[in-house]
Amino acid sequence: MARNLDTALLRAFVAVAETGGMTAAAGVLNLTQAAVSQQIKRLEESFGGRLFERERRGLALTPQGERLLGLAKRLLTVNDQIWAEMTAPAETGEIRLGFPYDLVPGYAAPVLKRFARCCPRVRVRLFSHASREIREAVERGEIDLGIVEEVATEPHGETLMVDQLVWVGARGGDAWLQRPVPISIGSETCSIRPPTLAALRAADVDWRPVVEIANVDALNATVQSDLGVTTMLASAVPSNLEILPPDCGLPPVPPLSVSLYLRRDHGMRAVDDLARIIRETFCRRPAAAAVAA
Repeated sequence: MARNLDTALLRAFVAVAETGGMTAAAGVLNLTQAAVSQQIKRLEESFGGRLFERERRGLALTPQGERLLGLAKRLLTVNDQIWAEMTAPAETGEIRLGFPYDLVPGYAAPVLKRFARCCPRVRVRLFSHASREIREAVERGEIDLGIVEEVATEPHGETLMVDQLVWVGARGGDAWLQRPVPISIGSETCSIRPPTLAALRAADVDWRPVVEIANVDALNATVQSDLGVTTMLASAVPSNLEILPPDCGLPPVPPLSVSLYLRRDHGMRAVDDLARIIRETFCRRPAAAAVAA
């Protein structure tokens, strides 16, 4: 059966251990010597043994008391951290968050909804750009947090997940059968573009561009219309498109890391809260990504 420790008794115990006597501990705790003595007695009764023994210079810890001291300090530290966190004034201000275009539909809403409950007085400005632009904005201090798709996470970043790039086409479409293959692809700043084109070159697959554009909605519209095919992170494939089978004749494309970067001098507790929510959200990645990976 679970038992709850009385932190007031533990605080008295630590004070006596550190000062070496009941009277000195009473001064630290702003209590009477009798009250401190009673608290130590109650704690000893709880654990069924003596925690102090009297010596010429004052009180000394028994072996049981020695075992308790480190544990008690750790528990009190956590207790004080929780108290300070939960009683601190609600933080206000604004956080600037960078999100790649293709990850906004599947991930932005749950992140922002949870954060609004956690920090209701902090506004979030969402910047949707290509990954390279987000990364550069974080480095310049223009964005507080940035989610970035890249080949590998840099040392000062944090990997949220590694997701497979997959070929995607219209449901029931046949654009993938055409030669040269019609490709809808992002603009020069798109992080998915280089590995996709490298895979096509390596496999010597002839292709032609349908659209080269940064607007994900416009790009997806050409794929949905069966004008072309594209590559996407498996977890970002919308329901109106489908992942093409491995035997479709298009080369496999290596996975990408989805990374998180924080502005080093952000100075806001809410930024750390938002980063935690982002981590937890990306850990619960959609089943499609897990199947494709």
